[in-house]
Amino acid sequence: MARMVDVAGKAKQDGTAALPASSDGVAALDRAIAILNAFTPQDRTLSLAEIAARTGLYKSTIMRLAGSLIRGHLLERLPDGLYRIGSGAFRLGAIYQRSVAAADILLPIMRDLAEESGESVAFYAPAGNLRTCLYRIESRHPIRYHVREGDVLPLHLGSGGRVLAAFAGESGEPYETIRRSYHYVSLGDRDPDTAGLSAPVFGPGATLVGAITLAGPRMRIDEVFIGRMRQPLLAAAARATRAFGGEAAALERAAARA
Repeated sequence: MARMVDVAGKAKQDGTAALPASSDGVAALDRAIAILNAFTPQDRTLSLAEIAARTGLYKSTIMRLAGSLIRGHLLERLPDGLYRIGSGAFRLGAIYQRSVAAADILLPIMRDLAEESGESVAFYAPAGNLRTCLYRIESRHPIRYHVREGDVLPLHLGSGGRVLAAFAGESGEPYETIRRSYHYVSLGDRDPDTAGLSAPVFGPGATLVGAITLAGPRMRIDEVFIGRMRQPLLAAAARATRAFGGEAAALERAAARA
C-alpha cells in the first residue's frame, strides 16, 4: 500500500487523503480549520469516521481539536456522537455578511472580466418577475450594448434573465439545461442585434444572489468569443460565489468542463 504523510509528517497507512504540512508552523490551527471545512452545505452532521476520511487526520487528533472547537462554539457534539457546526460559526457568518458590501466583491471581478473580454459586464439581481442591473462595467468599444445601472429588464428574456429564472426554479427548457451547465448564451433573445453570456452567483445555503453577464453586439459575440469566454465567465461567477460565502464547487466543475 502506498504510504501517505499527514500534517505532522508521519507516515499513514489508512489510505485517507493527507493535508500538506503548514508552512508557518501553526499546524494545529490548520487541522482545526480542516475539520470545519470537512462540512458541506449538504451535511447536517458528520461522524468522527467521516471527518477523518475527509481530512486525512487521525481520529485521536480530531477528538483533541474538537474539544477546543466545541469550547469556542464552532462545533457541537450531539448525544449520539455525531458532530455538527456550532452556533459560533453562524455568528461569524452574520458578521461577515454585514461587513462586506456587494460592490466590494463584484466590481473587481467584473473589471477583470471586462478587461479580459473587451466587452461590457453587468450584474443583475432578481426582482420578482423582473431583474435589475445593479452594477455595470462598460466595454471599451465605441459600439456596445447599452444598459444602465438601475435599469429594470424582463426576467425571461436575455441570458441574465434566463439564468435568474432557471435558478429561481423555472421549469422546462431552456431552464433545465441551464441548471446543468450553469450558464446560458443568448443570441438576439431580447434584442436582435445583441448577445450575452451569463452565469449565476450564489450566497450561503445556495441562495441566488444574481447573475454576471457578458454582453455586446452580435457581430462580436460570436462562437469564437463564446468559446473563449465561457470558462472565464464561470470562473468569475465561482469567485464571486466564494466571496459571498456560497458553495462554488458546481461552478468550478462547470468552468473546468467549458
